[in-house]
Amino acid sequence: MEFEYLIIFLPLLASIISGFFGKLIGSRTSEIITSSFVSISAILSFLIFYKVLNENYISNLSIFTWINSGSLIANWTIKIDALSSIMLVIVTLVSALVHIYSIGYMSQDPHKQRFMSYLSLFTFSMLILVTSDNFLQLFFGWEGVGLCSYFLIGFWFKKESANAAAIKAFVVNRVGDFGFALGIFLIFYLFGTVNYEEVFKLVPYNLDKNLSFLGFNINAINLICVLLFIGAMGKSAQIFLHTWLPDAMEGPTPVSALIHAATMVTAGVFLVVRCSPIYEYSEFALNLITLVGMSTAFFAATIAIVQDDIKKIIAYSTCSQLGYMFFAAGVGAYNVAMFHLFTHAFFKALLFLGSGSVIHSFKDEQNINFMGGVWKKLPYTWILMIVGTLALTGFPFLSGFYSKDAIIEFAYLRGNSFGYFAAGIGIFTALLTSIYSWRLLFKTFHGTFNNQKLSIKNMHESPLIMLIPLIILALGAIFSGFLFKDLFIGPESSNNFWKDSIFFLTPLSHDHPPFWFLILTPLLVISSIPVAYYFFIRNKKITTDIVNGNLPLYKFLKNKWYFDEIYDFLFINPSKKLGLFFWKKIDLKFIDKFGPDGISALIKNISLIAVKFQNGFIYHYAFIMLLGFSALLTFLILK
Repeated sequence: MEFEYLIIFLPLLASIISGFFGKLIGSRTSEIITSSFVSISAILSFLIFYKVLNENYISNLSIFTWINSGSLIANWTIKIDALSSIMLVIVTLVSALVHIYSIGYMSQDPHKQRFMSYLSLFTFSMLILVTSDNFLQLFFGWEGVGLCSYFLIGFWFKKESANAAAIKAFVVNRVGDFGFALGIFLIFYLFGTVNYEEVFKLVPYNLDKNLSFLGFNINAINLICVLLFIGAMGKSAQIFLHTWLPDAMEGPTPVSALIHAATMVTAGVFLVVRCSPIYEYSEFALNLITLVGMSTAFFAATIAIVQDDIKKIIAYSTCSQLGYMFFAAGVGAYNVAMFHLFTHAFFKALLFLGSGSVIHSFKDEQNINFMGGVWKKLPYTWILMIVGTLALTGFPFLSGFYSKDAIIEFAYLRGNSFGYFAAGIGIFTALLTSIYSWRLLFKTFHGTFNNQKLSIKNMHESPLIMLIPLIILALGAIFSGFLFKDLFIGPESSNNFWKDSIFFLTPLSHDHPPFWFLILTPLLVISSIPVAYYFFIRNKKITTDIVNGNLPLYKFLKNKWYFDEIYDFLFINPSKKLGLFFWKKIDLKFIDKFGPDGISALIKNISLIAVKFQNGFIYHYAFIMLLGFSALLTFLILK
C-alpha cells in the first residue's frame, strides 16, 4: 500500500475506533490507538517530504470518482507536491504531539474517548483538505474541519460559554464559507471544471471576461479571487471575521494548539497560496489581501497588549501572525507566507501547550493577574515558554526571526508606496508583539505570587507526558527557521523546491534591503524586553494607573475595538427582533391561528355541537337521518 493512503486514513480509523468503540476498549486504549495512528501518519509524512525534497516526488493518487455529471468531474484524490507535503508534515506532527499531550492534560476528564476521536477526525479532515486536487474535495475538508472545530470548542458542553463560543465559531465561519462556495460555483460556471490544473491553465484565457454581480460589472478573475479570499478570511480569522477565534479559547487547551494555532486557521493561507495561479492575475485581490493582512496584524496586536486571559493573548497573537502570512501572500511572496506558516506552527503550538501546562498547574486559572512568581516551581515550562516567546517575537536566529523578518523585507522590496506602508506596519506590529509576549511571560512567571486560592508550595511541574511534546516543539521553534530558510525562500527555491506548486507571474526580487532596515526590527524586538520588564515587573504603578484610570484608549482596546458590540447592534439584535416578530405576529397569530390551531379549534367546536345530538333519544337520531337523506337526495337531483 502507498504511504499516502496510510497517512490519510489512519487518523480516520483511529477516530472511528475511539468514537464508536471507546467505551468497549476503555479510555487508555483509545488514547494509545489514536496517538499511535496519528504518530505513524506523522512519520510517514516526513518520509513523503523527504522524497519530495530529494527525489522531486510528485503524485496524484485517485481513490475513487466522487461526482461524474456532465462536465462536472470530481475525484477523491491524494495530491502530493511540495506545498501539500509541507502541510502534511505540519498537520500530522502537531496533531500527534497534541494527541500525546492530551493524555496528560485530559487525564481527569470522563469523556477522553470522545475527545481523542474528535482530534483524530479533525486531523483526517485537514489532511483531506490539503491533499485535494479539486475545489469540491477542498470544500469538503474545509467544512469538515469547521464541524470538528464546533465539536471541540464546545466539548465541555455543560458550560454555557463553551456552547456559545462553538455556535459563534460555526456561524461566523458560515459567512466566510458562503463567499467561498460562491467562488467555487463561479469557477465552475466560468471554466466548466473544478480541478485545479484545468482551472489554472484556463485562467490566462479569461482575463478580460466581466460578469454582472449585485448590479455591478466586475472582472470575473477579480471576483473569483475576492470570493475565495472571503472564505479564507473566515477560516483564518482575519479582521471583520475574526471575532470567533478569541471566544474559541473556551475549548480545552490542546484544541487551541491544534486548531487555532497550527492547522485549521492556516487553511485560509494555504488556499491563497494554492490558488496563486489565479491570484497572480488579480492585482486588485492581492492589494486587498495585503490591506486586510496588515490591518489584522496591527489591530490584533493592539488588543493582545491589554488582555488578561493567557489563552486569549495567544489567540490574538495568532490573528496577528496570520495577518503577516496574508500580507506576504498579498505582495506575491507566497513562499515566504508558507515559510512563516511552517515556523509559526512550532512556536505557536509550543506557546499554547505551554500555557496549558501553566493552567494545569494553577488548577484551571487563566488570568495572568492571578499568577506570577512561579518560575522556580515550573522551571521546564518556564524555559520552554521563553523559547516560544523568543521565536514569536523574532529574536535573532530563532525561527520567527527568519520568517517574520523575511515578510517585512519582501514587502519593502516590492518597491511601491503600498509595500513600504505594509513594511512599516509590519515593523511596528513586531514591536507590539514583543511587548505583549514579554508581558505575558513576566506576569505569568515573575514578580510576586498573586493567586489567593492556591498556595505556591503546592505548585508543581506538569507530568512528563505533557512536557515531551513541548520539548519537540521547542526544537522546531529554535531550528526550523535556520535549517529551512534556503529551501523555502532562497533564490533558487522557486525552481528547485516549489516548482509548479506555487506560481510566480513576476519573479520575486532577491535584492537586499539597506542595512539599517535589516537591523531595525531585531533592535526594536531586543530593546522591548527591558521595557516590558520595567513596566510589568519593576514599576507596575504606571500600568496599574492606566488600568484603574480607565482611559479611553485602554477601554477601546480592552473592548476589542468594539467589534462584538457593533455586530450586536448591526446584525444580532435586529435579527432577534425580526425573529421575535415573525414568531409572535406571523407564526402564532396568523399561521397557527388560521392553520393547525384554527383547524383543530374548528373541529373541536363542531364535535362539541355534534355531541349534543348523542343523547339517546330515538327521534333525534331519526331527525339526523332525515337530514342526511334530504341532503343526499338533493345532491342526486341537482346532479
